[in-house]
Amino acid sequence: MPLPRACHSEHSRTPPNLLEKNPSTLVSDLFSNPPAWSDKPVPVEPLAARMRPQTLNEVAGQAHLLAPGKLLRRAIESDRYTSLIFYGPPGTGKTSLASVIARTTGSRFEALSGVESNVAEIRAKIDQARTWRELRGETTILFIDEIHRFNKAQQDVLLPHIERGVIRFIGATTQNPYFHVNSPLVSRSQIFQLEPVPVAEVVTVLTRALADSARGLGSLPVLAEPAALAHLAEKSDGDVRKALTALELAVLTTEPAADGSIHLTLAVAEDSIQRKAVVYDMDGDAHHDTISAFIKSIRGSDPDAALYWLAKMLHAGEDPRFIARRLVIAASEDIGLADSNALHVALDAHHALEFVGMPEGRIPLAHATVYLATAPKSNTAYAALGLALADVENGRTLAVPTHLRTPTRKQLAAASGEAAGAMEYLYPHDFEGAHIPQAYLPEGRRYYQPGDQGMEKRIKERLEYWRSLQ
Repeated sequence: MPLPRACHSEHSRTPPNLLEKNPSTLVSDLFSNPPAWSDKPVPVEPLAARMRPQTLNEVAGQAHLLAPGKLLRRAIESDRYTSLIFYGPPGTGKTSLASVIARTTGSRFEALSGVESNVAEIRAKIDQARTWRELRGETTILFIDEIHRFNKAQQDVLLPHIERGVIRFIGATTQNPYFHVNSPLVSRSQIFQLEPVPVAEVVTVLTRALADSARGLGSLPVLAEPAALAHLAEKSDGDVRKALTALELAVLTTEPAADGSIHLTLAVAEDSIQRKAVVYDMDGDAHHDTISAFIKSIRGSDPDAALYWLAKMLHAGEDPRFIARRLVIAASEDIGLADSNALHVALDAHHALEFVGMPEGRIPLAHATVYLATAPKSNTAYAALGLALADVENGRTLAVPTHLRTPTRKQLAAASGEAAGAMEYLYPHDFEGAHIPQAYLPEGRRYYQPGDQGMEKRIKERLEYWRSLQ
């Protein structure tokens, strides 16, 4: 639910000349809107809105930020912060924490949405903040939800007013601000990442909601099974809002028993929350983090972990072709010559996916995932290429030896006298074992150092023998 446009101390009084100075912008601000932390919730508000935390101690999760002695908590309690940006998955308390900060520091609270607001609205809020500071000496927190939705011009409007202290800015985003928020705004803000709320703390919030008669469901005779609350907490995936919404739906739609009590059973809870919503953004952190975990699980030879991350991506709707391409890359990068068949398996899985489509295409993807995860590992070929590229990039560009050039190029070299005394190219198939020592690279530079894993052990033995002949 959108936050109220303005919030201030319930004991504040309007200065006599305030309305005379700017009545068009301040009448509704001062008289028409209730405080964000009103003790009397609006009846139509959802449970999740009514149960927003009132103090830092009520904020669920985020112990890494708000435990006693942590930086953010010290900054809030001492009122020594300037601009903040919170980012994390939905339902982790970004908006609630901003509201709690305003309440804790006694600041006015103005809220805008990055989806709906424009530059004119931003300037109007800043003008109001300036008026309140001049006439009342009050600080205004300007909270902008989904700040990454603002374009560069909208974000730049905030900069001079943040620097002059006209407003204290708090932004919230589900995207990594280092990539999705303009650098000047990021450099003026402290960045804090909020994590999904642990299951045990979600259960605590649900229990509090059932006991709270003023804001929660405490006025109803609800008998909740611990297993039901645990299920709601588990399936909410760290999203407190989702858990509270499911709890409210379960309680309000369950027929009371003969004695008037409402029994919240595990079956009711399962119906209320149904399918677990996987947090997964197709072009954001969840996408990159999950594919990273998938590849690293394959590299680490853990098929169980690799299958889990594969399942998460498929469940969330990731493009299966993207997964197949990453399997092909992993087959060469991490397995390589230890088992060259891994590349064939990955390519076959890609072709099979294209041939059969989804959902059956997930079967060859699982086949390839398990094969790659359990195959012997070697990155020596890839590492050797890196060494060769480094030499080329650092200026070690070597001329092709005369005896390795094409016949036409050798004739041109001979005509210019360049080939005088040059060795002749020896055709390896004319010699025993199809091998004859000769120089293929000036200076005898070596890049490839085979390992001892899988089939590469035999390659190592063969290469060591050939090199010994030189």
